[in-house]
Amino acid sequence: MSKALLIIGAGGHASVLVDILRQQNREILGIVSPEIELKNRVFDGIEHFKNDDDVLKFDNQSVKLVNGLGSLPGNNLRTVLFSKFKGLGYEFETVIASNSIVSEYVELAEGVQIFNGAIVQTNVIIGANSIINTGSIIEHDCVIGGNNHIAPGVTLSGNVSTSEHVHIGTGASVIQSISIGENSIIGAGTIATKNIADNIISYPSKGITKVIK
Repeated sequence: MSKALLIIGAGGHASVLVDILRQQNREILGIVSPEIELKNRVFDGIEHFKNDDDVLKFDNQSVKLVNGLGSLPGNNLRTVLFSKFKGLGYEFETVIASNSIVSEYVELAEGVQIFNGAIVQTNVIIGANSIINTGSIIEHDCVIGGNNHIAPGVTLSGNVSTSEHVHIGTGASVIQSISIGENSIIGAGTIATKNIADNIISYPSKGITKVIK
C-alpha cells in the first residue's frame, strides 16, 4: 500500500508534482513551505505547514517525502534538503507521471522524478534525487548520476553517462556514448559532441546574423 505524502516546497516545480500526484489519486498530507501562492489552485485543500521542522511531526515510517524544490545551476538547496531528511530516516517518493513512457527495464533510485511526456528507454539507470523533466528523452543504456536535472526537451542518445550534480539545460542534445563530468552544466540548446570534464560550463556557440540585401 502506498504511503501518504508530504510535499516540501510550493513553487512551480512542486505544483507540477502535486498535479501529477493528484491525477494518480495519491494521498497528500500537506505542503511544507513558508508561503504558498493563493492563486495556484493545484494546492487548494491541502494542509499548509510553514517550517521544515514540521516534517518531524510525522513518523518517518508512516509517510514519504516529495522533494518539491526545483533545480538550477549553482543552487544546491534541493540536494541539501534531500540529504537532511535522509539523515533523519525519511524516505523520498519516486514520482513517475502517468503519461510518461518508462521501460520496465530501468533502474530508478530513491526520489527520482519523471515528468509528463518524458521517455526513458530500456537499461537506463537514474541516480537518487534526479529530475527527468517534461518531454525529455533518455535513450537506451544511459546512466544518469544522482542530483541531476535533465531539463525539458533534452535528448540523450544511447550510452550517455553523467556524474553527480549535472545540469543539462532546456532543449540540449547529447550524442551517443558521451560522458559528462561532476558539477558540469550543459547550456540550453547545446549540442554536446565530445566528453565534458568535471566542473565545466558548456554553452552553444553564438550564431552569426547576416543582413540579406
